[in-house]
Amino acid sequence: MLEILTLGNDVLRKKCSSVVEFDKKLEDLIDAMVITMREGKGIGLAGPQVGVEQRLFVCQIQDQSPMVFINPEIIGTAEEQVPYEEGCLSIPGIYSDVIRPEWIKVQAWNLKGRPFTLEADGLLARVIQHEIDHLKGVLFLDHLNEKKRLRLIKIYEKRIKK
Repeated sequence: MLEILTLGNDVLRKKCSSVVEFDKKLEDLIDAMVITMREGKGIGLAGPQVGVEQRLFVCQIQDQSPMVFINPEIIGTAEEQVPYEEGCLSIPGIYSDVIRPEWIKVQAWNLKGRPFTLEADGLLARVIQHEIDHLKGVLFLDHLNEKKRLRLIKIYEKRIKK
């Protein structure tokens, strides 16, 4: 299992570089990320959350197989935006409603270096958007107004001091 970096670690705020090597090392990293995500009881995990500054993430919704997204880009979104409560393995115990598009279209590469396009809605669309934010150095707290964001950060900081 990999170490999950938490709020305050500078890596979480960095923009990631593209993956260029599709090799055994990448496969091993993805396998370790899936294990770490499951052990952490999460449904998504991005490279920067485990100290890897590359554009990749894994996710697994309910009983589906894990999905791998390498160098993902959102290429379309619904106009309609909806709130949904989000949390993050890098900010354990903190949750808040975040408004995002209900539907997205994403282009990415798989582990074999082959491109694919996927349309997603509901929870899967939400997770993909959340994880792509990580690749840009953006946390779900950044989508909140300043007052709410600062309140949640204060709550988080009190919890980790205990």
